[in-house]
Amino acid sequence: MQSLAKPRALEPLPPLAVRLQSMDYVDVKMRWKKDASFDAVPVLSHARDLRPLASLARLLTPSPTPVSAVSKLRRLLETPDRRVTSFLRRFPAAFVESVGPQHNLPWFCLSDAAAMLLREEREVFVARRADIAGRLRRLLLMCPRRRIPLSVAQGMLWHLGLPEDYFKYPDDNIAQDGFRVITSSDGAICQDDDDGRALGLIDDGQAQEMPLSFLQMNAMRKFGSADEVRIPLFQSKGLRLKRKIEDWLEGFQKLPYVSPYEDFSQINRNSDVSEKRVVGVLHELLSLFVTCSAERRRLLCLRQHLGLPQKFHRVFERHPHVFYLLLKEKTCFVVLKEAYMAGEDTAIEEHPMLEVRKKYVQLMEESREIIRCRRSGKPIASESKYSED
Repeated sequence: MQSLAKPRALEPLPPLAVRLQSMDYVDVKMRWKKDASFDAVPVLSHARDLRPLASLARLLTPSPTPVSAVSKLRRLLETPDRRVTSFLRRFPAAFVESVGPQHNLPWFCLSDAAAMLLREEREVFVARRADIAGRLRRLLLMCPRRRIPLSVAQGMLWHLGLPEDYFKYPDDNIAQDGFRVITSSDGAICQDDDDGRALGLIDDGQAQEMPLSFLQMNAMRKFGSADEVRIPLFQSKGLRLKRKIEDWLEGFQKLPYVSPYEDFSQINRNSDVSEKRVVGVLHELLSLFVTCSAERRRLLCLRQHLGLPQKFHRVFERHPHVFYLLLKEKTCFVVLKEAYMAGEDTAIEEHPMLEVRKKYVQLMEESREIIRCRRSGKPIASESKYSED
């Protein structure tokens, strides 16, 4: 018996929805590897004592001063020693000790070599003021708001090579360099600053085009174009990467490069492009500093102002070919490898104040030799090599 039901036409099935999730993130975990070449650089090995020594040299005078005048500034100077007197006695080539007129209290004065270095430091700043102040301007241009709290800017003066009293006379000093102090009366209060003052640009960064980053200038020097910007890599001796990390690193170099001076609001924070921007920002920041290095904790205050993620310090561990972590006396310094290993094949220019910092280090090494001669009873050959020059 034939069925009376009509066969139903077969309707085409809708295409299956296939969802592919691309996982391009590689969990890079590498053990820290010591590089003796960086530990042998004097300006890096003495970095912790260099800043308080220079600050004390500016506070003291060639005439004897009681130690009580500076002993209460230990926390502000951040001397490694518990007492300022002990710190001053560690560097007899820079500070000369004498006995006060009353109660046999110690008095200190600057040595001739330290006084000459202070004068040379001021002369270098006057002669190269445009270059040194331009580095602070580039730091502000890296901030999306084109301003940072005045207290944060004060902490960056040492790294940028500016004098510590740079903000003491705003109308005379910073105005001629294109900076201004923004207060609450201007209607723009920086919430991160305690007193509501911030450092900004007089022209708000509109007077000129955004500068090229050092990575872009490197690409222009090597390839004649900044279309594809690759981050220079420098392998430390004894550091080996796994195969999957090398493949990821090669793909990381081909990712689009976002300049620290460009808008990054449309970038996915969890993407590798965002990580490459963070590497570029930290590379540019360290390139502006005198020694192309800084304490890692000093960079934390710039996180929000530069648009960096919460745990941006992991970038230093994920990219050991770009940054080196120098562990010295319970502190961690971040060093930009390109500045010390690239030689002349780099767009990073030597800071005008670097030679002065090296001469401060010479005084520190001479002080160590003087103390060694005192303990052994040997005569001291000369007071200071720098004073003889």
